[in-house]
Amino acid sequence: MSDNIESYQKNYQALQQIAQKLSQADDIDIDELVPMVDEATKAYQICQSRIEAVEKALNQRLGHEGEKDPE
Repeated sequence: MSDNIESYQKNYQALQQIAQKLSQADDIDIDELVPMVDEATKAYQICQSRIEAVEKALNQRLGHEGEKDPE
């Protein structure tokens, strides 16, 4: 399980670094743009799948209590 956590953290950090690089750069090197987008896409997909897996596990353990209508 720690591999999943490390993978999530590593990929989330990569997303943050790419976002920061893009927001702080006045001129983006066009040759760096596509590899950055590719890396960000992969990192996002890994993070998203991990979040979905955690949500599913929590819903199973909590018996879907958060999904019940309070009425």
